[in-house]
Amino acid sequence: MKASLTVILAFIKLTQLASAAAIANPDVQISLNIDGDHVSVDKNDNEKKVEKSQLNSNRSLLDYMFGFLMDNEADMSIAENKNKKQALPLSDELSVLTMQDDYQVPDKDDLRDINGSSVLYRGGEFGGLVSFAHLPYANCYDPAVFDDEKFDIAVVGAPFDTGTSYRPGTRFGPTGIRMGSRRLAPAYSVYSGFNPYSNWAKIVDCGDPPVTPLDNRIALDQIYRAERAIRNHKTTGKSKQKAPKVFTLGGDHTITLPAVKAAYEKYGKISVIHFDSHLDTWNPYYFGGNITSYQAMNHGTYLHWAHEKGYLSDNCIHAAIRGPYPGPRDVQHDIDCGFDRILARDIDKIGADGIIKKIKERIGSTDAPVYITVDVDSMDPAFTPATGTVEPGGWSSRELLTVLDGLEGLNVVGGDVVEVSPPYDSAEITSLAAAQVADSIISLMVLKEQE
Repeated sequence: MKASLTVILAFIKLTQLASAAAIANPDVQISLNIDGDHVSVDKNDNEKKVEKSQLNSNRSLLDYMFGFLMDNEADMSIAENKNKKQALPLSDELSVLTMQDDYQVPDKDDLRDINGSSVLYRGGEFGGLVSFAHLPYANCYDPAVFDDEKFDIAVVGAPFDTGTSYRPGTRFGPTGIRMGSRRLAPAYSVYSGFNPYSNWAKIVDCGDPPVTPLDNRIALDQIYRAERAIRNHKTTGKSKQKAPKVFTLGGDHTITLPAVKAAYEKYGKISVIHFDSHLDTWNPYYFGGNITSYQAMNHGTYLHWAHEKGYLSDNCIHAAIRGPYPGPRDVQHDIDCGFDRILARDIDKIGADGIIKKIKERIGSTDAPVYITVDVDSMDPAFTPATGTVEPGGWSSRELLTVLDGLEGLNVVGGDVVEVSPPYDSAEITSLAAAQVADSIISLMVLKEQE
């Protein structure tokens, strides 16, 4: 114990000295010998000679490490500044503690790592504009380029939260989810070895359309027209679909209605797989509409309206349901809207495989157009605390992702992840989970066409 303390104190002292002095000889190897209380330092007699990177008494550590940034036309050494004190030389024993690698500076006009054409160093997750998974941005809203700006899958944000009934803040969700996606690409799944971003599909980020926070009627129409515009683009021709698939970053759950409407216009009736702690098919008379008709459209009634408008098939399904029902007739109304229900605790009884099987059986045909919408409150607040209406007793993020990945083979033409409210988040854990959900659903879009 005493010897260990002696070693620690010796290293602390050596480090303090090294920080206060310059390097004299970087090529001496040393070793510490411990004999009871005594610590001695031995030099390696087989010293190697270094020519290019050899430091000498007239070259400072700053010169050695960062001289390439501070060179002037005369190539004057920083150490030649007569107004500053020269660093003291280090002994052979101390020089071994300093940095000695010889960094080869790229040519001044070599921009491969800057423009992304080549990965020379780690750090790409911090570069460029923040798009989802570092996807390229595309001009998605100019009718003049619908035929020329081609892509197969698009990500779009819907910064809308004035349909919520509890916590606001999901207007910042698209930005939060993009921030949480910075480490997604390029990346291969450890489970499947699959990378959706380096595959057949051209995937782009369309950014966020401007969405007014002052009038829900205008805002939802703006989101609908943006989604419609994206689906009016041409694909690259590698897809069986004639229109791009779209994944939306919410936003509160009301944004699913305009997104489903835009998908319906391309594919006909849509089968919705709805992961949520709440039904969201509530009769608007009992959930807002008995106050004013304007309030009848919100994040708890949008699936009711989607059914009423004829956008949905009759084989839709909820999963992870556990939120209380506002009224005794809610289940029957939900059935009338074409939905079946998987409760949150069902996963304890039948497992993830049982959940996957039940969803696929409900959807039926693998050619039917499917829209997957995920409210992050389907997960337990331990995994996604930053959401609009938290409900304890939800699925873990791993359980949800397992179920999503198990839906491979379905014809997913659209999807979203919603109710991410970054102001309530801690260490980005909700945004990170939401980004991974988006990654899984986008992967389903790519895998179906790959078949």
